[in-house]
Amino acid sequence: MSAYQVNRRCALKAGAAVSALAAAGCGRGDNAPGASADLAGLDAIATAQAIKGGELSAAEAVGAAIDRAEAVNPQINAIVSPYFDSAREQATQNADGPWFGVPSFIKDLSNVIGQRTAYGSKAFANNVAATQSDFVTAYLNTGMISLGKSATPEFGLTATTETSLAGDTRNPWDLNHSAGGSSGGAAALVASRVVPVAHASDGGGSIRIPASCCGLVGLKPSSFRFPEPERRPDQPVRLSEHGVVSRTVRDTAAFFAMMEVESDLPKVGLVEAPSTARGKIAVAIDPAAGTGVDPDVAAAVRRTADVLSDAGHDVVEIGPPFASAVGQDFILYWAAGAAQTVGDWEAATGRKASYNDFEAWTFGLVDYFNAYQGSAVDAFVRLKNFARDWRAAFNNFDVLLTPVLAVPPAPIGYLSPSAAFPVLLDRLTRYAAYTFYANLAGAPSISLPLAQSENGLPLGVMASAVQGGDGALIELAYELEEAMPWDARTPGVVA
Repeated sequence: MSAYQVNRRCALKAGAAVSALAAAGCGRGDNAPGASADLAGLDAIATAQAIKGGELSAAEAVGAAIDRAEAVNPQINAIVSPYFDSAREQATQNADGPWFGVPSFIKDLSNVIGQRTAYGSKAFANNVAATQSDFVTAYLNTGMISLGKSATPEFGLTATTETSLAGDTRNPWDLNHSAGGSSGGAAALVASRVVPVAHASDGGGSIRIPASCCGLVGLKPSSFRFPEPERRPDQPVRLSEHGVVSRTVRDTAAFFAMMEVESDLPKVGLVEAPSTARGKIAVAIDPAAGTGVDPDVAAAVRRTADVLSDAGHDVVEIGPPFASAVGQDFILYWAAGAAQTVGDWEAATGRKASYNDFEAWTFGLVDYFNAYQGSAVDAFVRLKNFARDWRAAFNNFDVLLTPVLAVPPAPIGYLSPSAAFPVLLDRLTRYAAYTFYANLAGAPSISLPLAQSENGLPLGVMASAVQGGDGALIELAYELEEAMPWDARTPGVVA
């Protein structure tokens, strides 16, 4: 048995308690983590426990992760701005935080003071951040050490991570396929075992989509759960929430507990195990637009529903619970964001944007907004009111179970931002037909790696709840992790 296996068993017995990160009885001696390959298998909690317990130094954990990054990144292309030297320096300091020394990455849509933030765009290739959000500060205050910035598509505007700035981020399960977007770099780095967790953000599915593509856990929390990320004060509808992609439910649960702030929502705290309570679960497989779903995806959701039914939950299959017109309103709002971003850049630089500055997809969204902006006011009012529709639907059930994506992870190039706009818009709306509803509702939603396609690509299954129901989703995630374990599955490319 490897040192990793022994330590992981000790860590699992310890549970996810943030306060127990230095405990667990995982002593040094024969059980000490050794080679980088052993460290690669540890999740964030096990890594932090080993550091707190003296079995491993932060410098060793960070150094091994950098070695893994340098070995794997040429294949997956997930790092856009490495900061390895500063990470090594931070690891030698006597810093605090329950996860001190755990290596991670920050997504390149978020500022870190003194580091480049390119937003996946050539127009910002030389942009260095002078400020950072409360969320990033809180993230780093956990003690995690960022090794650099992970790849994202331009402004996070699509469901793949393919850019003219930095090239294509590839899926560790099959390098010919996308790692998803917009947190594709983060997901590829965690799936390939470079780091145990990585920062991700989700404005329409951008945590859950790459988690599904790369076989990871990805929770989009309820709005207002965590410290504030970067946000435009004039946005009529709040969409984006931040979190992590991870390989274990307990890492996601512990991160949630560390980051949770006081709000009007009921406090969740640390969730360490499944609930014994049984709930009513609605299963909706077909997308609202009637565009179809891959048979492997449908089978994965139904298999999950059967497991939950056998466990005593009241499971019922329903049709699409929300109107397809919501999707059209969402696209217009998405396009408005692109138009505002490009407009702000033009105002700041004093010149007209060109294709040397921005992707064709971004310009297509700008043109789309300009063509339909006469409908924007009414559309945005409907979007602001959608949270009521979401809450009303949940009067009939506790959890909504759906696919994350309508098909398995897309091949590289299928969602390329250089594709003709009408073609790409049609492909994206068919591909990512499920995730954006929870963003509009400010509701929690989680992707779990519960299945694989016929050719071995990961398939996530998504569970969603009412705003504030994050704890119930984490409990359900623990239950499914036990009933349908995924830890034995390994991508083709690992560090």
